[in-house]
Amino acid sequence: MAQALTDTVLAEKLLPQGGTALRVKQVALVLAGIAALAIAAKIRVPMWPSPVPITLGTFAVLTLAAAYGPRLGLATILGYMTLGALGFDVFASSSAQLNGITYMTGGTGGYLLGYVLATLALGFAARRGLDRSVLGMAGALLVGNALIYVPGVLWLNQFTGGWAQTLDWGLTPYLIGDAIKLGLAALLIPGLWKLVGRARG
Repeated sequence: MAQALTDTVLAEKLLPQGGTALRVKQVALVLAGIAALAIAAKIRVPMWPSPVPITLGTFAVLTLAAAYGPRLGLATILGYMTLGALGFDVFASSSAQLNGITYMTGGTGGYLLGYVLATLALGFAARRGLDRSVLGMAGALLVGNALIYVPGVLWLNQFTGGWAQTLDWGLTPYLIGDAIKLGLAALLIPGLWKLVGRARG
């Protein structure tokens, strides 16, 4: 019985139970998710006195994964990666001059792999119902964020002069901003569940 109460992710509450309408809405959600990821990657919020602004890319990845679940979330992140591989300027630091496979195999390539791993982790966490409480969501987000950083930092280290420089470039400047984003996401998804419950109550 407990499993039956926690096996539905947030997006599924908005979907029909079957048939053509379900497929159409799933496709619409994937396309909307890809657009949200692309837009969020380009949003930068200054973090004075840090010279490194917050980007909303990881926030979008983690919250969408929790809201969509593993299958729909994976379809969305792979669609986003495919769009980027085709040369569209959809990543945080990509540009008209640097994009596509060249960008994806550069210094930030490991973080993109981490996006896929984090999407699966958050999706499965949501499937188990961890997204319905702030503490459960916070724990899942910490795991997801680690899954972004581990391959990201390991890959980036191949392009730097050593681990000290790698951490200075790819980890330390982002910790405060990520803590803020994780805190917001940990409040957002459980809050949306409460709204859904009230709307259907």
